Amino acid sequence: MRFADNVFVVLIRQIEEVGWEHLVRFGGDLEFLSFRITDKKGRVHVMEIQLDKTYPQKPPSVSAEVPYIFNVKWSVKSRLKDLVQQFREHLEKLQEFWSTMEDIDHSLCVTNKKELSRATTCRQIDIGNDCLIMLSINAKDPSSLPECRFMGSGLVVNPVRKLWLRNNKRWMKDKTFPENLAFVLETELPRPSHVLENDQQVECGICYAQYLPMDEELGSRSGAGTDHTCDNISCGRAFHTVCLVDWLRSITTTRQSFDVLFGNCPYCSEPVAVKLNDKRKHSF
Repeated sequence: MRFADNVFVVLIRQIEEVGWEHLVRFGGDLEFLSFRITDKKGRVHVMEIQLDKTYPQKPPSVSAEVPYIFNVKWSVKSRLKDLVQQFREHLEKLQEFWSTMEDIDHSLCVTNKKELSRATTCRQIDIGNDCLIMLSINAKDPSSLPECRFMGSGLVVNPVRKLWLRNNKRWMKDKTFPENLAFVLETELPRPSHVLENDQQVECGICYAQYLPMDEELGSRSGAGTDHTCDNISCGRAFHTVCLVDWLRSITTTRQSFDVLFGNCPYCSEPVAVKLNDKRKHSF
């Protein structure tokens, strides 16, 4: 498929409006576009846009790693930047969902992590004694009671299922997901292997220390623990933001847009985005 020359020129201008720094890849005739969008929590998302040959008469189709996609609002006067703005607004609606899923992944023994993505609404959790539970979280209301299915031998599962049926009405939206689950099942749930039992800070994947040194140059971050975690569920390595910024600045493929650095995780090579919001001045 090839657009008419005038449409091709219009598309080039519309890509410029979005920003070439956000463009990840595109089809030879611009019938396919991918933009990298960072949400307010610094999570990096790739928005894929498929354009119809009648563009802009027919609305583009949008896909991304999200639990559900938004309904595209489109008219013949709409532009790519309008579509990107709709995607940003959709990401904003999903912030609580992703924060909930990250809390689950960090605090509980989630199995099959390599099969998960930001579109996944289910989590299989090992609660001990050879008992697994499959939880289905409502992406539109993640703090609500999830659907639950138990897996394991009847001798182990049946008592746990009875606790769930008896206590699930006590699920409270103002509690965290792990707190609610432990409360309903009346047990202390196993922690993941990468979380220390005494709740100390996890060591930084770059400097291998739990805490930054006491140094005036670090300002408010002096003596701070790790404060940035890789969004890749199968990685989840923790870093000091200061260390990650310094590491990213040493890599030639790292890009900077305003006060955000875009690069790749030192361990899994998945995209990372870090805000330069500390008091030290960074040049790039």
